[in-house]
Order: sequence, then C-alpha cells, then structure tokens
Amino acid sequence: MTVTVIGLGPMGQALAGALLKAGHDVTVWNRTESKAAELLSRGAQWAPNPADAVAASDVTLVNVVDHDAVDAVAAAAGDLAGRVLVGLSSDTPERARSTAKLVADAGGRYLDGAIMTPTEVMGTPDASVLYAGPQDLFDSHRGLFDVLGQVTWLGEDLGRAAAYDMALLDVFWTATGGFLHAVEIARAQGITPGQLLRHALGIAAILPPIFTEITERVEADRHDEASASVSSAAASLSHLIATSESSGVDAGALKAMKRYADAAVVAGHGDAEISRLGVAMRR
Repeated sequence: MTVTVIGLGPMGQALAGALLKAGHDVTVWNRTESKAAELLSRGAQWAPNPADAVAASDVTLVNVVDHDAVDAVAAAAGDLAGRVLVGLSSDTPERARSTAKLVADAGGRYLDGAIMTPTEVMGTPDASVLYAGPQDLFDSHRGLFDVLGQVTWLGEDLGRAAAYDMALLDVFWTATGGFLHAVEIARAQGITPGQLLRHALGIAAILPPIFTEITERVEADRHDEASASVSSAAASLSHLIATSESSGVDAGALKAMKRYADAAVVAGHGDAEISRLGVAMRR
C-alpha cells in the first residue's frame, strides 16, 4: 500500500520509519526538507508540496502540531477525491469533527487518531493508537494501522479519539505537574529530588487501585462508606497550601482543588468519598 506521512517531527519520523520497515511505499513532506534526509536514505520519496504528497498515496497520515495545521494541509491539497486522510495530531474533539467536514467537503474521507505512546516504541506491540470515524474506513486500512502498534477503534463519532486523548493527557499533565510541584516544595525544605523520588514512586504505585475504586464509584454514583472523605481531603489540602506558600511555591492548582472540596462540604457531602469531588468540578 502507498502511504504518505506529512509532518516529520520526532513522531512523524517514527511513523514513517515504522512504515518503511514494514515494506510500504512511503512518501513524505515537511516544511523543513532537511528533516526527511534519514528517511529518504531508507527509501522514502520526497513530495515538493502537500498537494503532491497527498496525491502520491492512497492514505495520508498527518502528524502536525494541531488541527490548524491539519486543516492547512487539507486546504493546500485541494481536491481530495478518492483520498483518505488520517489525522494523528492532538487537539479538541470539536476540531477533529470540523477537520472531518473540511476533508469531506473536498471529496475525501477522514479518520481521526490519537497516539498514546512515545516515539521510541512506535511500530512495536508496545505502541498504542486510538482511532475514531467510519468503521468501514478503519477496517479497510486495519493492516496499515497494525504496523504502527496496537490499535483501538472507538466508534463512528469523529471526536471520540480526541476526547480520549484530552482526558488521558489531563491525567498525564496533572500528575507530572503535581510531581514537579512536590519537588519544589521538597527542595525548599532541604529535600533533594533524588531523596524524594523513591517515596514518590511509592505513591504512584498505590494509584491504580485508587483509580479503579473511583471509577467504580463514579459509574455507580455511589460515594458513601468513605475510606478517604471529602472533609479529610479539604483538611489535607489546607496543610498543603500552607506548606506550599511558606516554601515560596505557587499553590494555584492546590487552591483550585480546595475550592472543589469546600464546595462539596458546604453542599453537605463532607462525609462522602473523594470520588464525589468530580461533581463539584462540573460547570
């Protein structure tokens, strides 16, 4: 199968590399041609512009910074009749749906995807890519997608892969931000990052069962018989905020969480499990 990869940042290069390794005829395009040098040495073909890149293949994978860039590629390609575009760029569900309409209006067909894996495992069973869009389109190109890693089709709603992407990135950035924040508090108290790490990894290890319990409680809308109550969370957050501020570290994220806990207490849910805090986050 012929396939084009547009966008040759680290992930785009990993995508093209995996496809070349699997024996596909690969065409590439990037605003900076020098980024294609290694791929061209391995047999990839260079396209001088997005229109030629899309025209060169049955399927085009677009891995660029956001859907403004995806839409620019689609617009530059012009007539997309008979072509399939697969967006593998992170953005909102609404933007994924609007890109699908743009592609359809130009005569093409569109799948949206979310890459949930680092570049170094792309093309191996450890890689994971989520897809959303027409099932017949996904099924007809499943062999190509399998080259990249484990695949999951999430349904026909073209915004669904992006919705998963945003939710999972929320977990990643919130957790990473929390660790960085903890490092700064620890440093202010004379604890080195290395000294903190072993204990932080212990906290990370207890999160899977906590996430599982929260999931079960939220899905059942059951927040009674608390093992970690909202009121205890509010008290703990007060201590964290005080320590953060006395350490000269911004406490904005902690204060936001404290507002949710306080609102739940005021609403009469202080004795409820912390899973109840999600309700306070809704706007």
